[in-house]
Amino acid sequence: MYTIGDLSRRSGLPVRTIRFYSDAGVLPPTARTGAGHRRYDDTAASRLDLLCTLRQIGFDLATIQRVLADELTVAQAAAVQADALDAQIRLLRLRRAVLRRAATTPTTASEMAIMDHHARLTATERRRLVDGFLDSTFGAVDANPELVELLRQSLPELPDEPAAEQLDSWIELAELVQDPGFLSSVRRMAAHQAAERAEGDRTGLHHDLTTTVRDRVTAAIAAGIRPESPEAAPVVADLIACYADTFSAADTSDFRARLVTRLEVANDFRVERYWGLVATINGWPAPPSLAAVFDWFIPAVRCRVTVSP
Repeated sequence: MYTIGDLSRRSGLPVRTIRFYSDAGVLPPTARTGAGHRRYDDTAASRLDLLCTLRQIGFDLATIQRVLADELTVAQAAAVQADALDAQIRLLRLRRAVLRRAATTPTTASEMAIMDHHARLTATERRRLVDGFLDSTFGAVDANPELVELLRQSLPELPDEPAAEQLDSWIELAELVQDPGFLSSVRRMAAHQAAERAEGDRTGLHHDLTTTVRDRVTAAIAAGIRPESPEAAPVVADLIACYADTFSAADTSDFRARLVTRLEVANDFRVERYWGLVATINGWPAPPSLAAVFDWFIPAVRCRVTVSP
């Protein structure tokens, strides 16, 4: 039988540590002397050896107690501990990214706090934040299902060790999807899409049409053609014809007025910024900017709403 002093000399642990383990119930004494002193047998000594090993590799006392009580195998405990370490490592990498960002760029204390807060969010919390934005904007209306699916499939996935621009983009995106003005704008877009669908529109996404508008308008801008000028008329007429064909509609004054409304509702620079931030975070190629294209095209159509007889 061993005294606490014997176990201390045998294990190299301080007496107070062994007494703490004993009081915590992790290393109960085998017996007590008539004077109440604790005594430990070989099984208890082996238990202390295992306890020391598990502590050295990072197990907490609660987990160790479950292992020693045969409620958890060492393999199961190791798996739990490894998962916990993975989470800690991810957090440390993100915090290192925040510190490197702050060390290389002038940063105020409040900006540092914001960066640290957003960086410390778990992947689940980050996804919940963006899912909440999508639910609050598109979730209550019958908007374009292809667009909603694209948004759901294009969620930002911040790497475990993000570059400075990825960290900056995530922080900006987290602020953007909580901006009341942006939320209101996107809800207006979703409601407009739902109204169009209620009237029978089932055209989905219009990537080819957008590409055509981008190419024709970019060429017009490069040629120095102003949207209200006579030289813009054939460009606008051709593009309106493309829209009319896409929506199986006649090119009337009413159609043009509705087209202007559609373009104006969708023309929020923050939407383009959203997609650009997602691309940076995910390491995707930057999407082409369409801001200048629609800043030209919308007034060009607006000043030609009335169809000439």
